[in-house]
Amino acid sequence: MKHFFNRRENIVTEALDGLLLTSGTGRLARLDTFPEIKVILRADWDKSKVAIISGGGAGHEPSHAGFVGRGMLTAAVSGEIFASPSVEAVLTAIRAVTGPRGALLIVKNYTGDRLNFGLAAEKARAEGFNVEMVIVADDIAIPDITQPRGVAGTLFVHKIAGYHAEAGADLKTVTAHAAAAAADIVSLGMTLSTCSVPGLAHEDRLGANEGELGLGIHGEPGAERIALQPVADIVATMTERLAAKLRGTARHALLINNLGAVPPLEMNVIANAVLSSSLADNIRLIIGPAAMMTALNMNGFSFSLIRLDAVREAALTAAVDPHAWAPAVERHEITVVAAPRIASKPNGATAASNDNQNRRLILAVCEHLVSLENELNRLDSRIGDGDTGATVASGARSIIARIDTLPLTEPAATLASFGDILSTSMGGSSGVLLSIFFTAAAKAMAEKADIAAAFLAGLDRMTFYGGAGIGDRTMVDALAPALKTLGSGNIAAAAAAAAAGAESTKTMKRAKAGRASYVGEKDLEGVPDPGAVAVAKVFEVAAAIV
Repeated sequence: MKHFFNRRENIVTEALDGLLLTSGTGRLARLDTFPEIKVILRADWDKSKVAIISGGGAGHEPSHAGFVGRGMLTAAVSGEIFASPSVEAVLTAIRAVTGPRGALLIVKNYTGDRLNFGLAAEKARAEGFNVEMVIVADDIAIPDITQPRGVAGTLFVHKIAGYHAEAGADLKTVTAHAAAAAADIVSLGMTLSTCSVPGLAHEDRLGANEGELGLGIHGEPGAERIALQPVADIVATMTERLAAKLRGTARHALLINNLGAVPPLEMNVIANAVLSSSLADNIRLIIGPAAMMTALNMNGFSFSLIRLDAVREAALTAAVDPHAWAPAVERHEITVVAAPRIASKPNGATAASNDNQNRRLILAVCEHLVSLENELNRLDSRIGDGDTGATVASGARSIIARIDTLPLTEPAATLASFGDILSTSMGGSSGVLLSIFFTAAAKAMAEKADIAAAFLAGLDRMTFYGGAGIGDRTMVDALAPALKTLGSGNIAAAAAAAAAGAESTKTMKRAKAGRASYVGEKDLEGVPDPGAVAVAKVFEVAAAIV
């Protein structure tokens, strides 16, 4: 798998510097111990409150440095990718941010983190610092394990501890809230592929049609492999296992975490599935979906739940500075707003009405366009995808089928009806463009009964939205000169102008719009634009009848 990086040895320090450079001025800083000791801390920290310190290996971004800021972490200590920071790094962070009120270390339950943070805490105590530590072990994937892993639920503890520290609570109180929260969290993850570490060879242990349930956030194997299945079924399995670990009927907060590579579209499908599951009645607050505790580019997600009370709810909903924290929202039903209903048809159209001359003209034009289907397809197959004839004929047939429903005595309303019909029946860009043309022409006609001016108004709107003009090798090359000539009242002259415009497209070496714009000069040479030909044929039929 490919990655964006310079040298593997520098990727973590360069990433942390990127975070610092893109954070607001005066928000974050780093100690001058880079690159050996990587500590990100609050730039505004004055040691007047309990410090909250966390960290671990890199590769979980935005954790942990992304959560440094008012209301959450005071400092984050980073190791290399998936490697615990050293004892000296953690001890340096403690020395840098711990004041008279002490510091709380929040540690995920991995052996390296637990030992290195633990030894650093003991050394710091020996130096006279008041330090406590809370270990988070929220993963329920492996039954009966004595040391469950600490995964995305750790973020709940960051938020709750940070809230109480920011409020001025003492170390004993902050630690008590953090430890109680850690004991009330359950998490479970699911992935379709393992992560890939920059600079290292990658082999995905999963087959094409299987996923892994209960994996760790360092790419370590999950509890079991399962067959690929609809999201609703995967989520049902996960929520069933999570629900079995919940105590009582208390309301919970749910964190929907992207493990790194799931597209937002799919994360929203996952969110819909879990919030439509049997677990939904137990959920009061929702955080995410968001990438918050990732495993590099793992194509997976996790759910974390924490039991709520009034104090935790206040802590989880309090505003914080770190942008990586997704604000909690209350679970709610989808709001549905009634769409506007049109009381009458556009431009004052009412019931169908008949005008023999208009009916004859419309039928003659549409029937002729239907007869040209194969010829227009043949032309388009040489410069496009070969469907212009079918597209035009489809629109023409729809108008023929609805001729008895048209208000033929009302020109503006008839034009509006053409716009409605072609927008749904003709398809492709041509259908939309002609719908715009007739809709705009109908509006102009309703304001002033001048068919030539109305068609020019339609052309103006069609070229504005479509972007094509004369010389771009489209239907506009026939339509524009014909409509400009039509203003004189001479339909035969308009037909001649349309024919000349269509013929001119044979010599145009480049198309600037439509699929023909992808075709080379040699393939275009001598072939007229089929849309322009169709327009010319419309004016030819009209000139013979009017």
